[in-house]
Amino acid sequence: MTQTTTPRTTATTTATATPRAAKAQGVIQSAVRIVVSFLFLCHGLQGFGFFGGVDGAGGSVELGSWPGWYGSVIELVGAAFVLVGLFTRPVAVLLSGVMAFAYFTVHAPEGLLPLQNVGELSTLYCWIFLLIAAIGPGTFALDTLRRRR
Repeated sequence: MTQTTTPRTTATTTATATPRAAKAQGVIQSAVRIVVSFLFLCHGLQGFGFFGGVDGAGGSVELGSWPGWYGSVIELVGAAFVLVGLFTRPVAVLLSGVMAFAYFTVHAPEGLLPLQNVGELSTLYCWIFLLIAAIGPGTFALDTLRRRR
């Protein structure tokens, strides 16, 4: 009678790798959230004339104008919330919607594809914020601290 052996499972290796991978995932999620929201905050500041403004020459959107001024305010406040990880999921959904609105009202009428209508940035922000809403804020976020208490 021949004896068949099964390969040894490395339960200890798997058990130690899983928490490490989960910790790395949470840190990476936080890093992506922080970098994206910081860049988006800068994007929102452009509406108020910072970083070259909306026209590259320091121009800003008119105070109270729809949708530019309100969009810039939503971008600033929303980016600040996502940056610190507070109410991350609902705010990220809101920001994703703001960028979808920007794409369809400003860019899409200029051409079918984002490369034709210069809508790559709004498209990317829309999808990245939707992803952040789906996967959460990561390890380093005020939401995570609130959840632990």
